[in-house]
Amino acid sequence: MSKVVSKPTVHDIARVARVSLATVDRVLNGRSGVREKTIDKVNDAIRELGYVRDRSAANLARQRQYSFTFVLPEGPSQFVDTIREALRDAYASQIADRVTLNVISVPTHDPHAIVRKLLSIDVSGLDGIALVVPETPQIRDLVARLKAAGVAVIALASDLPNSERDFFVGVDSVAAGRTSGLLMGKFAPDAGEILVVTNSMRARDSLERRLGFDQVMQTSFPHLKVLPTIESFDDPARMEELVYGMLIRKPRLLGLYSMGSGNLAVLRALRRSARSAELSVIVHELTPPTRAGLLSNEIDAVIAQNVGHLVRSALRVLRNLSDRLPIFEAQERIRIEIVMRENLHYPS
Repeated sequence: MSKVVSKPTVHDIARVARVSLATVDRVLNGRSGVREKTIDKVNDAIRELGYVRDRSAANLARQRQYSFTFVLPEGPSQFVDTIREALRDAYASQIADRVTLNVISVPTHDPHAIVRKLLSIDVSGLDGIALVVPETPQIRDLVARLKAAGVAVIALASDLPNSERDFFVGVDSVAAGRTSGLLMGKFAPDAGEILVVTNSMRARDSLERRLGFDQVMQTSFPHLKVLPTIESFDDPARMEELVYGMLIRKPRLLGLYSMGSGNLAVLRALRRSARSAELSVIVHELTPPTRAGLLSNEIDAVIAQNVGHLVRSALRVLRNLSDRLPIFEAQERIRIEIVMRENLHYPS
């Protein structure tokens, strides 16, 4: 007969932490009146025991409601559209139980406008906020204000490592850039030039992707000259014209690496130039345009992340931060995925 292993309980936490049940309850529910040292002892016991709280039952018992805000870039962006869709899906699922979710769009090219818009939010009832914004001094000051007001802050998709944010949910962008560099070097064995484009180098993910890409290209593929990054500043027409101009003027181009979300404009430029068959093209994020580009052989590889996992992880992390519970980082680690035409999941 197999041995039945019982799940750890609050009584076990109290025993291991050597505190009362009332103290465990206060820590689990984020109530005041507990010393920081005691909170640490209780959280250490939770981790040691592998205690997983029945959050739905606990929230129902105390009528806990969460208020979360997601701040996303405004303007046309297929990747942001996939985040919005994933938020809608998550909101209809159990993970968003007893959650009030607000989505705000901000102009990412203007950090002052971002701050003005977010300062207008009433944070008195706000539990947590997820930011998809560039890292600037103004944003760092804003994060500090939110933290001082008791709001949990996470960076989503693009990190804000020099701010006081609580957690980052997203892929390792340096590793993603290195992955792109390795693929580009394998795809373009002859000497030539590589064009790199993005929306803005103010975005931390683009900055780190370029860093990782350059590391690999310089050390492993020195025969390829990587050109300075072209920035569109969230203007699709500008992206299309700049890329088209480079494709016409640069006959030695062997590859194109798109680090941002302006891939529809990049594809339009490739089609106008009639050079897509000559170039190795690597982009980020699997969206309807990049999926179509893979199927038509205009794109060779997409460096992707599971956006559903990204959003579900953000909601879990915000809830844990709000409840002062530990975050299980292994569960929240977002993997880098390499998608090619041969392994693309075709719609049924």
